[in-house]
Amino acid sequence: MATISLCMIVKNEEMHIARCLDSVAELVEEIIIVDTGSADRTAEIAADYTANVYSYPWNDDFSDARNYSFSKASMDYCMWMDADDVLEETEKDKFLQLKQSLSADVDIVMMKYHTSFDEAGKPSFSYYRERWIRNDAQYRWVGAVHEVIPPSGHIVYSDLAISHRKMKSGDSDRNLRIYQKMLAEGKNLEPRHQYYYGRELYYHRQYEEAVSVLEQFMLSEEGWIENKIEACSVCARCYDQMGREQSALNTLLRSMSFDLPRAELCCEIGKHFFDHENYHMAVYWYETALNRPKNECLGGFVLPDCYDYIPFLQLCVCFDRMGDRKKAEEYNERAGTCKPYSKAYLFNKEYFDKLKIS
Repeated sequence: MATISLCMIVKNEEMHIARCLDSVAELVEEIIIVDTGSADRTAEIAADYTANVYSYPWNDDFSDARNYSFSKASMDYCMWMDADDVLEETEKDKFLQLKQSLSADVDIVMMKYHTSFDEAGKPSFSYYRERWIRNDAQYRWVGAVHEVIPPSGHIVYSDLAISHRKMKSGDSDRNLRIYQKMLAEGKNLEPRHQYYYGRELYYHRQYEEAVSVLEQFMLSEEGWIENKIEACSVCARCYDQMGREQSALNTLLRSMSFDLPRAELCCEIGKHFFDHENYHMAVYWYETALNRPKNECLGGFVLPDCYDYIPFLQLCVCFDRMGDRKKAEEYNERAGTCKPYSKAYLFNKEYFDKLKIS
């Protein structure tokens, strides 16, 4: 059976850390906690779960801290979690089964990372991350921020999921600050970090700077296709904020120069035409979204609702506005099969019921 060292880096997480450790402590053989400068009870709480609590000076480099935590591990695999992550109760049996059945030649286990949830608590945003990594010096983190372990060796995809359940907001400026410090020190950002730097600029409403960085990234011969496709989406949002709607549309369409269309981008293109009351074009793109396969193993960010619920709901509105109430109601019912609790679906259902009475 595979043995697991849970390796965590933490700072000022007294609100989260007990919940995280309670969810997984009994399932792993070892817990490593690296505190990077807490001013609260984080380290004290962690000490209730493990004697392996270490201090490490924070140097604006997540990879350094994570690699230090891995260096303290002694089990077959290192597993990382953040303090505001949890292993849901529904995942625990699968966790144990995977430990028992995992082939000894597996190097990396990819698991889903649920980071956003709808009103019923169902994941609405997720992607795969490397979660169990063979305890070997060749597998180490890279990147000061948005750190990653470059995938290699025998990789398997599991249906296990870790859920990100933040109860307080963190330092929203931290990542941008780290990137700007790197640039001030004369460091060049590799393509992956150009992408993430552009996203940070977008989050901070620095739209022109974000477009400049992301355009440079997309023109590079290097860089991951999934990041380039997602960069088109972020760029388009920047252009929208700058009042350049045609540039936004052109950038969304540009995503298909990198690969076949993703449902997420189809929904964004559909929304562009919907907002301009061009419902026939909107219908085309929402129907295209419905026909796109959801390949979660490509590694990109996945919005599950873009493959069914959102297109169904938007097609309902499009056909209603085009005067085809029968088809509109049919699409609303299909949205309801995805999310019977949805306020939008229930509102539309009441709307159609009233039309039948009047």
